[in-house]
Amino acid sequence: MPVFSYKARNIQGNILTGTMEAAEQRQVIERLRNQKFIILDVGEVKPSSFKKFLDVINILKPRVKSKDLVLFSRQLSTLVNAGVPIVQGLSIVLDQLENPAFKKVIATVRDDIEGGLSIGDSLAKHPDAFSTLYVSMVKAGELGGILDVILERLSAYLEASNKLKGKVKGALVYPAVISLIATGVTIFLLTVVIPTFGKIFSSFGADLPIPTQILIAISDFLRKYIPFMILGVIGLVIAFRRYYKTEDGKQRVDRFLLRVPMFGELVRKVAVAKFTRTLGTLIKSGVPILQALETVAQTAGNKVVEETIMKARESIREGERIAEPLKQSAVFPPMVIQMISVGEETGNLDTMLGKIADFYDEEVDVAIQGVTSMIEPIIIVIMGIVIGAIVIAMFLPMFSLGELAGKMG
Repeated sequence: MPVFSYKARNIQGNILTGTMEAAEQRQVIERLRNQKFIILDVGEVKPSSFKKFLDVINILKPRVKSKDLVLFSRQLSTLVNAGVPIVQGLSIVLDQLENPAFKKVIATVRDDIEGGLSIGDSLAKHPDAFSTLYVSMVKAGELGGILDVILERLSAYLEASNKLKGKVKGALVYPAVISLIATGVTIFLLTVVIPTFGKIFSSFGADLPIPTQILIAISDFLRKYIPFMILGVIGLVIAFRRYYKTEDGKQRVDRFLLRVPMFGELVRKVAVAKFTRTLGTLIKSGVPILQALETVAQTAGNKVVEETIMKARESIREGERIAEPLKQSAVFPPMVIQMISVGEETGNLDTMLGKIADFYDEEVDVAIQGVTSMIEPIIIVIMGIVIGAIVIAMFLPMFSLGELAGKMG
């Protein structure tokens, strides 16, 4: 996604500079205006070749983890609730942090607040550590004088989100490990074991069975071209990632994921759970509905869901309800639409969204168990077929080996 640099003045008159990721410049301007900033300059940042290289190796750098944010939020909430000034509270929390990258961020935030910046603006300067959602809720807490309550809600939200991510990742670990082992064993057999047997069979000078000839041909091909195949796979992965970063690519891939049998239903339920929990938390924290929907769209993680949420936002801007545009999409189930509609009519939308999120957290558990129970036997069957085919192809010549040896004698 493109990165834009901006220069703006906040309501205190301080000049702020920073960068922000967005699909287009208009979104950056709109977000800054929502934060009551006076925009001085906005422009797209073109990454240099060196910056691209740094992005490639960026995975080696220490990052701010979700558990760091949870611990930070809970500790700071307790200190603020006890009447400790925010700067002093940040200093106390800073001494407790272990992540060096996060310590550096919090030290900078503390210095900015001492220099006159608001807490929200100080956090907004570090998008790698504090998401748009986090910053929006903190700003709402500042304005409402309930920063300690907001930080506690953020901790609960982050814990629930991490739990949801952990469920999905945990369901994919076992199939991924089994697939990796099966692929490794197959490649080892084809590149190391099969050539040895091939030399033995060829020494008899007899015609080998067709399955054995095919297997030896595959083995020879792999031994000769496997470095190029590995480079090809790496190239395909890089090309896919570049394509997925484009608007068209992200939309097509995300739409396809929603339509994949079994897995698509899991993606849909995770999206619904994330949407309802995030929006419910923002509304309950006092974030205006239009800003809350924009924040939810930015953190949706799926382009189709993001577009649906932005349509709902435009619908509310025009005076309509949120349920109708959600109903027109194929993402949100009828039950979710009905409960959101009831929440709007009764004025308890945040409570209803929380109930939907809790329900869909359980639905995600059921969907994960279903996907896992289907993936495991499929992988085992494929492994059995591949390994079985290799074993049969290698043992077919054994049946006539004695006869061939007798003729040679």
